[in-house]
Amino acid sequence: MNIEKIVENLNTEYLGKNLIYYAELESTQKLAKKLVKENVVEGTTIVTDYQTNGIGTHDRKWHSCREKDILFTFILYPKCNIEKLSNLTFEIAKEIVEVVDDLYKIKLDIKKPNDLILNGKKVGGILTETKIIGEQVQELMIGIGINVHRKKMDNEILKIATFLEENSDNDLSREIIISEILNRFEKQYNKEIKEKE
Repeated sequence: MNIEKIVENLNTEYLGKNLIYYAELESTQKLAKKLVKENVVEGTTIVTDYQTNGIGTHDRKWHSCREKDILFTFILYPKCNIEKLSNLTFEIAKEIVEVVDDLYKIKLDIKKPNDLILNGKKVGGILTETKIIGEQVQELMIGIGINVHRKKMDNEILKIATFLEENSDNDLSREIIISEILNRFEKQYNKEIKEKE
């Protein structure tokens, strides 16, 4: 993972500006929860090339392959009513669909609430976790995992999962996809959440 390439392509105010990279990590989501307790700055983004114990929804394991996938979590402090975030995961999914289509002409579908689908198989997912006091969301951690490059998979997994490269002859850049997701999501978040507070 070329972190400098992510930074060079960022045009955000705060999202991704504090970028933390690990070649290997238990889970970006778990580290995010720890950093939130340490009052890390808003927009902090954790990126890794490999997770030893990645987390999916409902505490399912998220399998990753070294240097083949997109694996990152970013932290926000929305301080808004929970109702404002009711469609957040779906909105993030739509942003990712647009990014992948615009960059590489790969058409993804969304299986609500949080799965990214390619040719009927899962290619990625979004894990949104919050800390709420009363009706107000204090902390928001958004984890994104996308299978990008070709890799060996067990036959059972291949029945339900795939990767972006399977549907493209382009040279796919994990770094450009990450930076563009951050760029577009911050713009949408500022407009839909921050400006309406």
